[in-house]
Amino acid sequence: MELDPLLLSRIQFAFVVSFHAIFPVFTIGLASWIALLEFLHYRTGSPVYEKLSKFWIRVFAVVFGMGVVSGIVMAFQFGTNWSAFSLSAANFLGPVLSYEVVTAFFLEATFLGVLLFGRDKVPRGAHLFAACMVALGTMISSFWILAANSWFHTPAGVELVDGTFHVTSWLQAIFNPSLPYRFAHMALASFITGGIVVAGVSAWYLVSGRNPETSKKALKITVIMLAIATPLQMVMGDLHGLNTFEHQPVKVAAMEGHWETKSGAPLVLFGIPDEAQETNHYEVAIPKLGSLILTHSLDGEVTGLDSVPAEDRPPVAIVFWSFRVMVGLGVLFIAVSLTAAVQLFRGRLFDSRRLLRLMSWMIPLPFIAVLAGWFVTEIGRQPWMVYGMLRISDAVTPSLSGWMALTTLIGYVAVYAVVFGAGLYYLRRVVIGGPDPIEEKAASPVGRPKRPLSAAHAPEDHDVRLAGA
Repeated sequence: MELDPLLLSRIQFAFVVSFHAIFPVFTIGLASWIALLEFLHYRTGSPVYEKLSKFWIRVFAVVFGMGVVSGIVMAFQFGTNWSAFSLSAANFLGPVLSYEVVTAFFLEATFLGVLLFGRDKVPRGAHLFAACMVALGTMISSFWILAANSWFHTPAGVELVDGTFHVTSWLQAIFNPSLPYRFAHMALASFITGGIVVAGVSAWYLVSGRNPETSKKALKITVIMLAIATPLQMVMGDLHGLNTFEHQPVKVAAMEGHWETKSGAPLVLFGIPDEAQETNHYEVAIPKLGSLILTHSLDGEVTGLDSVPAEDRPPVAIVFWSFRVMVGLGVLFIAVSLTAAVQLFRGRLFDSRRLLRLMSWMIPLPFIAVLAGWFVTEIGRQPWMVYGMLRISDAVTPSLSGWMALTTLIGYVAVYAVVFGAGLYYLRRVVIGGPDPIEEKAASPVGRPKRPLSAAHAPEDHDVRLAGA
């Protein structure tokens, strides 16, 4: 049986990237949440913030470890499955990934130990500083990774000479046209993912009648943040879409289901794309709204898939549906976040059991939204590895056989299943265990701790109980 090494390599890389992507997007948001808790604990001295920070640090440690393990494999794949691309893009990709290690990974590794084990060994200010440095490290890491990924989509500052990319301007290459929008979009996605998980876990505790003090505090903070971040993400998504329409119009055509270039294009709400007939079956669309959104004019011209040959188009159906999954979940996040904020303002949030249950059920949804967004981004780039400059068919390792690609794919799936299963099992135990209980401190009416009574000064009934004992 003949196996296609290109197809198997694409499936393998898609699997590894999809598996890995859900961890950084969570740890970035969670690291900032932990830094905020440490700051509030430093300012107020409240044990509530300390208990919350300890609990979410345990979660962060597990997720961070899983992300590191899954991320290492991605670098290997560039050499094993995509050596032609690695050789071609080494002048740019090598230094950028090295910058990520030097500026971000070392920073995270240095202060992560202090964050995990130094609470009672360093001053509170030093522990707060460590939390901030870990959060900063995650953001710097995402910047460099997105700089490299954005360059795949909007290459700039390079020239292709005899199959090799040569950097002509590092500033233009790193800060390529799509980086600002991608970085802001992913940063907001990270905050929203972390916020929904924290809010969902806190809501579950409240419905279960557990950890009321810490859960109410966490839920209040995250609901306020989500009420701001989710509508802001819709605005940023629109800006990102306009940038994509400018630089990758064919991807937008696949996202929107536009087969023909036309003025006054509709907004397709629903349809079943048919690539063979180049049409959408059972289409439901709003006339001219697509042109209004993309060009800010009812009669603006929108590029269709017919603008390029069929071999230069991405797979339409998966891009079309992934985009709708992402947008639909984003609308749900906005609706739930604003509803929760209104209930919080009315003082009814903690008693709204249906809303709390809904928030707890939403925990997996931001990860699905992130994966759908990555499918839109990466599959929509096909058939290009570097958009408009290097095709995927020219990037695969020439000597790679189909059986070699299949063997490594099966191995990765098996190993990742074990890692993911073990990680989920331990995370479940951590979440079920919950934050440490807050110790109640008894106080006398004048605000001083009560001193234990001696037997000589004990009340008479106390003496009777002692005699009975």
